[in-house]
Amino acid sequence: MSDQSNNVSIWREAAFRAYLGSTGFSGMALAMQQLLLSWILIGILALPADQVGLIQAVIGLPGVLLMLAGGASADRTDARQMLIRIYLVAPIFPLFLVLMEQWHLLGVASVITWGLGMTVVQSYSMPGQQALLNRIAGQNIQQGVTAATAIGFVVQVVGLILAGQIDNVGVSPVLLSQAIALGLAGLMMIRLPSAQPAPAGKAKQSDQAGAFAGIRQGLRATKDHPVIFNVLLITFASSIFNAGSFITVFPFIVAQVYDGTAWLLALLMAVFYAGATLSNVLLLRYQPLLRPGKLFLIMQLSRILVIFLMWIEPPFWLLVVATIGWGLNMGITTNLARSIVQESAPKPYLGRILSVFSIGMVGSAPLGAIVLGWLIVATGTLNALIPAMVLSALLFFYGALFSPVWAYLSAEAQTTEHEAAR
Repeated sequence: MSDQSNNVSIWREAAFRAYLGSTGFSGMALAMQQLLLSWILIGILALPADQVGLIQAVIGLPGVLLMLAGGASADRTDARQMLIRIYLVAPIFPLFLVLMEQWHLLGVASVITWGLGMTVVQSYSMPGQQALLNRIAGQNIQQGVTAATAIGFVVQVVGLILAGQIDNVGVSPVLLSQAIALGLAGLMMIRLPSAQPAPAGKAKQSDQAGAFAGIRQGLRATKDHPVIFNVLLITFASSIFNAGSFITVFPFIVAQVYDGTAWLLALLMAVFYAGATLSNVLLLRYQPLLRPGKLFLIMQLSRILVIFLMWIEPPFWLLVVATIGWGLNMGITTNLARSIVQESAPKPYLGRILSVFSIGMVGSAPLGAIVLGWLIVATGTLNALIPAMVLSALLFFYGALFSPVWAYLSAEAQTTEHEAAR
């Protein structure tokens, strides 16, 4: 089957379109969460950077265990039913903060409560959402991942634009739109057919060991696959200071260095995700890639340039250019890492391995938030970007010289080339 036919067939699938609708609405809500949390702490409560970093870590760190539990659940249950329950319950959390704001009780405690609730939603749903994609996309893994990632970035831009209105319309209307988006994600998920787990995974999870044994099995399966293990290791280490810089340092750069508002932060974050979207659209044209690991590592090295441009406190137009470049870089690395993991993972352990991947993508940023918040106070906002540049160089050389990622060959691409040659 040709690449073109693969792409056409996946877009014609009603289940895939419903999946994109659900992930789109949930992605919109979670993108709003990222900006709202930062700006409520920085722009409304006016907390210093070290306190902001600590609060972000307190909110984000419980997601590590929850992602592992969510991955185990995705492997032993119907992921669709799990996601329906999560998304239909999730609106409770933004509605809670609406009440706190209306009762003039908006403060650190109420924000942490709301943030922890949204962490539960994000962390428990991500592995199931990604495992569900594998069951819907079938053999078109790279194309399915790219299409879902690109649509995800588009709706994140919409979510950021909505969240950026917080200074103009207030906290409550923005939180209400977040609650609506989460409810719509659940309704779209109802339209998907049942997605039972692979029989082998179900059998292994039905013994007396239960969920904790499933988590251990997933961690062991990750460790036993050298390519997956190293991709996840690089992703995890990178996210500590790279994703951490975007979550913690970037809002302070906008607010303190460029004297910006929530709307300016929203626009720049939208520019970031627009760059990520563009990179995925470009990748979709050339996939399946034969050597995705090589490009994944090269992008680790190229990230140094865009972060360096921010570090030198450039004029605003160059900051925008650097933000676009950062988004392009993140879009490619995220896509390639997900593609490598999803096409390489043993199917019975897919959800659990993807939960470990989600930790690398999201769960490591709170660890960086603590250190980066302290660095902002101790060394200045821009100097907190230095660890990201140093780590990116180290990860490139590790991946290229001491891991099998550089030599990784995509099975999907080899199959496509073989069929094209026949």
